[in-house]
Amino acid sequence: MRDEETTPQTATAAATGTMSPGAPTAPGTGAPAPRTGPAPWTLRLVTIGLVLTALNLRPAITSLGALLEEVRDGLHMSGSVAGVLTSVPPLCFAVFGVMAPRLARRFGPGAVVCAGMVAITAGLVIRPLIGGTAGFLAASALALMGIAVSNVLMPVIVKRWFPDRVGSMTGLYSMALALGTSLAAAVTVPLTDAMGGSWKAGLGIWAVLAAAAILPWIPLVRARATAREPSSGARTAPARPQAPELRITRSRTAWALACFFGLQATAAYITMGWMPQIFRDAGVSAGTAGVLLALTMAMGVPLAFVIPRVAARMRTQGPIVVFLGACGLTGYAGLYLAPSGGAWAWALLLGISNCAFPLALTMIGMRARSGAGVVRLSAFAQSTGYLISIPGPLLVGVLYQHSGGWGLPIALMAALMVPQMVMGVLAGRDRTIEDES
Repeated sequence: MRDEETTPQTATAAATGTMSPGAPTAPGTGAPAPRTGPAPWTLRLVTIGLVLTALNLRPAITSLGALLEEVRDGLHMSGSVAGVLTSVPPLCFAVFGVMAPRLARRFGPGAVVCAGMVAITAGLVIRPLIGGTAGFLAASALALMGIAVSNVLMPVIVKRWFPDRVGSMTGLYSMALALGTSLAAAVTVPLTDAMGGSWKAGLGIWAVLAAAAILPWIPLVRARATAREPSSGARTAPARPQAPELRITRSRTAWALACFFGLQATAAYITMGWMPQIFRDAGVSAGTAGVLLALTMAMGVPLAFVIPRVAARMRTQGPIVVFLGACGLTGYAGLYLAPSGGAWAWALLLGISNCAFPLALTMIGMRARSGAGVVRLSAFAQSTGYLISIPGPLLVGVLYQHSGGWGLPIALMAALMVPQMVMGVLAGRDRTIEDES
């Protein structure tokens, strides 16, 4: 496991090309000699890249949610097709996210993230220019492909470049991700109005932010032509002795956690795709509906820090699961009974409920004893969970179209919260997958 002890300075030298394979080493240590190159500015460049990348991991989704009605009218899209559109993100995350580790081993994580930003930029530029629904879906899938691979590799880059600051750097890009999510929801409609009311301009403007995120990665990609990036994760993964012995599909906790992850993702993507439309149909203005979605998404900024810390101190996480589920059920009841009258309260409650995501990630780390077990559990829970989440937004669109209102869709959302709570309580029990498999 020697590669995992790479320091930030060594990583910097490798990425910038200042440490050649035959570089002199310090006597008796085997470590590179002190002349390691411009480490400070390189690490700052990686930090900027992380923040800009995180800012772009959700605007392609939440900006569309804010303008979904205009997009439907402009493309003559039915409610069922709109449901398909809101189901595309989890499908892409499940399919393309699996490719990220292999691509990173072949080209390096920095190069893959850079390519991901290029894909996001291209998708955001192309989709407003295409007149048909099929082309719009294809361009959206291109952008979401870039999001999927970048989303998976962000923790890898943090681990490689900032091994002594994993917590703080993860918090930094998590805040940037939540900020990008809420910012796109809040300002897409005002920006659209300022640009003449064209939904195409309102969606396409986010390509500018994605293009800016390409720039910090270019020097790192070019440097890799002469020196490899740190490769601790890729080199050491095959040597893990416990991974082949772990039959994770035999673990009830793993299945419970996968179902919990999938059901919370279902709620999140229904919220991002449909909540502004629910408020608009209730008489709330488009701009206010976007701000309400922004409030829901912004709740993830502070709670993403609080919930994992509280959960880690508890032997079982069931009480937190029940609390978050109760907030969700109350929010859905409010949407059903008085969607416009208590809109701010319902948005706040649903924002709290959607913080089941950081709780799920925390439980992944707590339900396995070994590092290999965490890797296997994370891959299984997330890939299976995203597949589970695909039908939800589509079914909401079908129910909305055929019922002519939001009664049945909201009832479905509330009904899904019940198994989410059950699976979360089962996944939060004090046991590990090694014990069960």
